[in-house]
Amino acid sequence: MKHYLLLLIICVLPSLVVAQTENPNFDAALANRLGADEYGMKQYILVILKTGPNTKTDKAYVDSCFASHMSNIKKLVKEGKLVVAGPISKNDKTYRGIFILNVTTFEDAVSCMSTDAAITERILEPEMYKWYGSAALPEYLPASDKINKKSF
Repeated sequence: MKHYLLLLIICVLPSLVVAQTENPNFDAALANRLGADEYGMKQYILVILKTGPNTKTDKAYVDSCFASHMSNIKKLVKEGKLVVAGPISKNDKTYRGIFILNVTTFEDAVSCMSTDAAITERILEPEMYKWYGSAALPEYLPASDKINKKSF
């Protein structure tokens, strides 16, 4: 009897602990359009931009590289490949900003950054990581476009 009770606890208890329920708000068409898995998540590439080894200070050169950086950001947003971008305040790790790219491979991420002069000229140096996050992340972009009074 003792063994049966132990066997019952070992077999049944884990299924009770990890039991999952279906979301009554689930929208299959939206989940499919966004590439969501059954948890509403998907793979992205997180890019941390650090200060690169290029320390040139020529203002026209640096301004040109950062104009290319902003242009590339806009292009990637239009293509649906960039869902988050922004600077990081001064810190002791030389982190300058982040991207969350709506791509799944490092090769695709490198391709996204290949037309960004701040990166290709090594003013900024990317560190890339696979990141698993909400597939709904790109959905904030249309709202974001309506709340910024000024653009870059």
